[in-house]
Amino acid sequence: MSNSIQVFTAEAIATFALCFVGVLSIAAAGDSLVTVALAHGLTIAVMVAAVGSVSGAHINPAVTFGFVVTGRMKPATAVLYWGAQLVGAAVAGFLLLGILDGSVLASASAEGAKGLVAGGTPQLSGVEMLSGILLEAVATFFLVFVVFGTAVSERAPKSVFPFAIGLTVTLGIMAIGPMTGGALNPARHFGPALASGMWENVAVYWIGPLLGGALGGAVQHFILMKQAPISSD
Repeated sequence: MSNSIQVFTAEAIATFALCFVGVLSIAAAGDSLVTVALAHGLTIAVMVAAVGSVSGAHINPAVTFGFVVTGRMKPATAVLYWGAQLVGAAVAGFLLLGILDGSVLASASAEGAKGLVAGGTPQLSGVEMLSGILLEAVATFFLVFVVFGTAVSERAPKSVFPFAIGLTVTLGIMAIGPMTGGALNPARHFGPALASGMWENVAVYWIGPLLGGALGGAVQHFILMKQAPISSD
């Protein structure tokens, strides 16, 4: 099997898992921020451990963008990653529509299912668009900063990076979730938004994470990891 197929499959499955578990956690326990944050963080930790050796486990267009900005990945390779991440997210969103259409939760209708998936789509609450962009940017900055510092740096102990990355996602959602939904990831918004039609304030969930991902990767690569070798991807 070609490396491209393996990478695409790994990224698609891992991003599917994030969106699938994320939306369901909000549908089941939306009032519990800690539960939702842990569901996302644990999913990321498990998926990073599962597919890290195959694709590097980006599971996030913002992480991939950080690799492109720092020259650690060619744009053509990044397109493969982005495509896989968005496909995985979209499949999760549409599958959830079918599963939640009267077969799992009591809302038991197509509109009820659509509402549950829309409810699992990150949305602004009590903040303006610019504030939302900045919140998503800061949270994603720290996420990609941790990705580079634990998974990319050769000086970091490799056993810790899945948990470090997962905990960063958990903390990010706990911090900004009440205001933006805590996406930290364009794909996490894209999948359920595509399935439910919930496109309100979509720019927040692309501009913020991509900006934060670029800055987080750049700070690590160009300042803190200056002597680290660049991979050939």
